[in-house]
Formats: sequence, C-alpha cells, structure tokens
Amino acid sequence: MSKVSYFSQQARLSHVVLAASILGSSMVASAAEEVNVYSARKEALIKPMLERFTTGTGIKVNLVTGSADALLRRLQVEGSASPADLFITVDAGRLYRAKKAGVLQPIQDAELESTIPANLKDSDDYWFGLSQRARVIFYNPKKVDASELSTYEGLADAKWKGRICARSSSNIYNQSLVASMIDADGKEATSKWLKGFVANFARPPFGGDTDLLKAVAAGVCDITLANTYYFGRMGNSDKAKDQAVFKSLAIFWPNQAQGQRGAHVNVSGAGVTASAEHKENAVKLIRFLSGHEAQEWYAEVNNEYPVVKGIEPPKVLQTFGTFKADALSLSVLGDNNRLAVELMDEAGWK
Repeated sequence: MSKVSYFSQQARLSHVVLAASILGSSMVASAAEEVNVYSARKEALIKPMLERFTTGTGIKVNLVTGSADALLRRLQVEGSASPADLFITVDAGRLYRAKKAGVLQPIQDAELESTIPANLKDSDDYWFGLSQRARVIFYNPKKVDASELSTYEGLADAKWKGRICARSSSNIYNQSLVASMIDADGKEATSKWLKGFVANFARPPFGGDTDLLKAVAAGVCDITLANTYYFGRMGNSDKAKDQAVFKSLAIFWPNQAQGQRGAHVNVSGAGVTASAEHKENAVKLIRFLSGHEAQEWYAEVNNEYPVVKGIEPPKVLQTFGTFKADALSLSVLGDNNRLAVELMDEAGWK
C-alpha cells in the first residue's frame, strides 16, 4: 500500500471516529434535555401544559403523579438518589413540610422574583406559588342571610350553634387557616375562637370539601368552610347533581371590612428538589408555569386564581365577585402549623 493511500485511509477513519464522537456527544446532550416531575396535581390537570412546555423548549417532561403526602415520603426515602427534579404540590403547609424535610433547595431567579408576589412564595426561595385558592364561607341562602355573616372569627358566635359543618382537623387546609388566624389574632384569641367554633358543629367532622358543600345544600348544616376551586368545579360540572348544589349555595368573603385582613388564600406551588440533576430545566419549567399562557390555562383547568397580577380568573370564578385577599406571607402558615394543630386538638376538633 502506498503512503498516499495509507494516509487517505487513516484520514477517512479519523473522520468516521470524529463523526461518531460528535454523534455520541449529541445523543448525550439530547438525553440530558429532560426534567423529572413529581406532582400531587392529577395528570389531567397538568400534563397538557407540560406537553406545551416540551413543544416550546424541546425539554422532555417525565411525570409521576400521586398524593401529596405519598410523594413527599417518596422523596424522603429516595434521598439524594431521587430522580425527581421538581416537586409540585398543594398548600403552603405541605410545601413548608417539604422544605423542612430537606428535599428542596433554594432557587434565586430574577424572573421568578419579579413575576411571583413575595407573599405567595417561600421567604427563603425554596418554593414558588403557581395558583391560588381561597378558603371561605359557603352558606345556604334559604337559611342564612348574608347580613348575619362577617368574619372567620364571627363563626364562633353562639347563634351558629349546631349549624356548621367542617372536615377533620387533620386536613392541611384547615390547619393553614388556623395558622393564619394565629398570626392575625394571637395564640390566646385563636384558642378561644376554636373552642367556640367547634361548639357550633352540627355533627362531628367528616368528608372532604365537596361533601361539605353537598351537606349544606342538603340541609345537614347551614354553613361550611371550603376552598373556592371545589365550588368552581361544581359550577363547571356537566352533572345535574353538581349544578343543583352550585345553584343552591352562596359564597361569602369574610374579613372584608376596612382594616380587616381579607379572605384567607393559599397556593399550589413548586420547588426544585435537593437531588435535582436537571436543575436548570426545573427552573425553566417553573418560569413557564408562571408565564401568561400557562397561568390562564392552569387557572381555568384547576378552577383557581392566577398568582400573576393582571391575569383574569376563570369565568366561573368571576361570578364569585371580587374580594380582598389576606396579604400574609404564606411561609407563616408553615411556621405556625405545629401550634395550629396543638390548639385544634385542645379545642376538641377531631
């Protein structure tokens, strides 16, 4: 073989090796363009937006759904070996638990800082709110005149004895409401309120928020506390029974007078996991979910309020009217959770 043909053959071989090397690098880079999500929101309520994220960015989203508590336990058990990059769950109280469990990491991001209001994210940037709901008073207008209602604190008045339905004190939504009252009214006043509130129960705590709304409509009780998205879901339902409940109840926004704090609000939110191998992609996904398009869609599908200012709430929620929301930093709900549970136990709220 001549030197010319030999070197020509070696050159071709080098080009093949180089091409293979470039292709291999490209495949590795492509494989890295993904993000793994653990979500307590049901697949149908989030997957379409995740697919839009993939279409727009080329980043594949691997989604695992489950109950909030089960997913948090899974993150704790998996520890640093967890494949999850992003944890999406409901209620600031649960997000606080994830933070304290050490499964999240703080994220300093200028875009998220400017987009999401300070009170709707963690004070140390471990999690960010994505949608809002309010926990307010629902009543049967055939049995209750709106003029009789005023504040959360007013529900401890003796006139409501035997007229209130509530779900268990183990429910994080109730715990967060009480945690907000501890901040507003103090420990002693909240303890006194809890005893009066529990004394007004029509029956022992039961069910979920939907069950409570149905109970008020059926005359089991006259008043309950529930999250607005459950009522919104009924308003959008094509089931005659849901529509009947929706049309038979009215919503009351408590603590709206001048100088009062406003209605209690909470969030669904997301945090980047401590084990995240695709941290940058996880942050990109949070940015996307706090963007205009996602905020409109996310709120519409979940019957919740956007966290970003300037975006209209879904049509069914617009029928609830406007309200003043409590501007309390939701980080406080986690800080006060333990005391809230203790006071609820002492008051006999089972």
